[in-house]
Amino acid sequence: MDDSATLWHGRFDGEPADALRALNDSLPFDRRMFREDIAGSRAHATMLASVGLLTDDERAAIGEALDTVEAEMAEGRFVAAPGDEDIHTAVERRVTEITPAGAKLHTGRSRNDQVAADLRLWTRAALDDVAWAVLGLQRTLLDRAAGAGDARLPGYTHLQQAQPVLLAHHLLAHGWALTRDVGRVFEARGRADVSPLGAGALAGSSLPLDPHQTAAELGFGAVFENSLDAVADRDFVADALYALAMLGVHLSRIGEEVVLWSSSEFGFVELDDAFATGSSMMPQKKNPDVAELARAKAGRLIGNLTGLLATLKGLPLAYAKDLQEDKEPLFDAVDTTLLTLAALDGLLSTARFNTDRMAEAASSPYAVATDLAEWLVAAGTPFREAHAVVADLVRRSLDGEAALTDLVSADERLGPEAAKLLQPGVSASRRTSHGAGGPAPVAAQIQRFRERLEADTARLG
Repeated sequence: MDDSATLWHGRFDGEPADALRALNDSLPFDRRMFREDIAGSRAHATMLASVGLLTDDERAAIGEALDTVEAEMAEGRFVAAPGDEDIHTAVERRVTEITPAGAKLHTGRSRNDQVAADLRLWTRAALDDVAWAVLGLQRTLLDRAAGAGDARLPGYTHLQQAQPVLLAHHLLAHGWALTRDVGRVFEARGRADVSPLGAGALAGSSLPLDPHQTAAELGFGAVFENSLDAVADRDFVADALYALAMLGVHLSRIGEEVVLWSSSEFGFVELDDAFATGSSMMPQKKNPDVAELARAKAGRLIGNLTGLLATLKGLPLAYAKDLQEDKEPLFDAVDTTLLTLAALDGLLSTARFNTDRMAEAASSPYAVATDLAEWLVAAGTPFREAHAVVADLVRRSLDGEAALTDLVSADERLGPEAAKLLQPGVSASRRTSHGAGGPAPVAAQIQRFRERLEADTARLG
């Protein structure tokens, strides 16, 4: 094959225009799938030999050539030719240079089913990497929660102080959200775990191919059912991008809280110098850049998802070159997610929580208003009436009539015993319902979370 030839050069008299090559060629980004492409070619060659379309000697020669190409690519010695418009062309061209049997490698195969197989293999492995990284961040949250003891802080709604909770409870709230992300990653991985090899360009083949053997060789859990759908389907990429976008949203929420908590106004956390930056002008600054970038990267991940969906929305069956646009957003999303997870994990594992400042903020008597209402409910007062009684006391206190503790003590429906609820730490200790933010349910929650991590780790392993 001439160095400048393409896999489709026989149909055309002239060379592709430079502008076409620049737009069309995907090797600069899809070469990262070289291991998957070579694995798929090995499996395909093995299947061809088993059905009599390759001799054993030809299969062996192709296998040795694929080993050589893989080593060249892994070691950076591979030299692309002008006609190598994608990783599939590059691998096949080089194999054919090494052995004449390489000219038979494309028997019963199209780049349409080949690229789908490569991307599915790559996506499976990439999502495994993401799942491991999420589990690592969850373990960090678990460790910090288990070590937080009875440290408490205000819980917030509308970013206004609401009710005190244990710090461990707050940290595990992020941990449980990440558990859902792990579940979505597992589901997306399952959607990718279907072999399209044997579908050909769109209609299968008249040759005696064995798609089930090829799928088994590559460890796929299932085989395509419809050849048109097999080469057109990029749902698994959208599923992966959705899982990564939702994960990014949760990482952004963690980042937002770190930004708030590390501010002078909150002062709840001090970031380690290794995970903060300074100002080029203001020497006193310590900026939470990791947290801010985690917040920003979510927009990028959402953009990758919406961009792909816009590409897919109007495509007719089966393959169209538009589908080349599936890889860059997926590659970028995986890279962005892994980098963000690593940085946030480092930030959270090294951050110092200012538990005194948290406790001070959690000691506002007004944060105990719900406990006072529940005290009245326990004594038989309807909740709406109890709510109105406590709200009136809060209003009178805020108007300057007296301290809330004094008003509660003097109220005949509440009295001195109820006023003890306003003492620091008492409110958080009273949360006893399942999943609540008090010591007993949090201790049980830590154990459940640990068991969930172990189960997800075993499932992934």
